[in-house]
Amino acid sequence: MSNNEVVHVVDDDPDVRQSLAFLLSTAGLPVRVHDSAVAFLKAAADAEDGCIVTDVRMPGIDGLELQRRLRAAGNTIPVIVMTGHGDVALAVEAMKAGAVDFIEKPFDDEVLLAAIRLALARRRDERESGSKSAEVRNRLKLLSERERQVLDGLVAGKSNKVMAFDLGISARTVEIYRANVMTKMQAASLSALVRMVLIDAR
Repeated sequence: MSNNEVVHVVDDDPDVRQSLAFLLSTAGLPVRVHDSAVAFLKAAADAEDGCIVTDVRMPGIDGLELQRRLRAAGNTIPVIVMTGHGDVALAVEAMKAGAVDFIEKPFDDEVLLAAIRLALARRRDERESGSKSAEVRNRLKLLSERERQVLDGLVAGKSNKVMAFDLGISARTVEIYRANVMTKMQAASLSALVRMVLIDAR
C-alpha cells in the first residue's frame, strides 16, 4: 500500500471514530478521523488520497450528501458507507450514486477491512490507468497530421493499400508513416497500438 493512502473516517459518534481508528491503525492502515461531513469537506482539498468510510446518517450533511458534494467537486475518492439495519435502502441509494460498498452495523471487523482494502486497490488501479492514459495522450501529440491519419486508419482496420488510396499516397509511404507511428507511440505490435488508443478513447 502506498504511504499516501489514508482511510478517512467520517462519523459524528466519537466512540465509533475512536474504535475505527484503533481497528485501522492496528491493521496497518493510516487513518484520519473527521467528526462531520462539513469537517471533511473543509479538509478535502488537502486530504490525502485513499478512501472514505462514512456513516450514512449524520446531522447536517449525511453520508449520501457528502458523496454527492465530492462528486460535484470532481473528487472521485472511493466511499464506503456504514448503515444501521433500517437504512439499507439509503445505502443502496448511495451505491447507485457511486459508493463502492456499504457495511451494515454491527459489522465484522474483517468485512470492513476487506472492503477498505478493495477500495484502495481500485483507487490504485484508477491512478495507474489515468497515468497510462496521460502517457498515451502525450504520445499522440507527437504525431504529425498524416501520421494521425494513418493511425486512425490502422485503428479502423484498414490495410496499407486502402489507406494509400484514401490518402492519395503510395503504399510504401503508408508503411513509412506506419513505422513512425509505432515508434512514436512506443507500441511493440499493431494489437498493442490499437489497444492503447481504444483504452484512451473510453
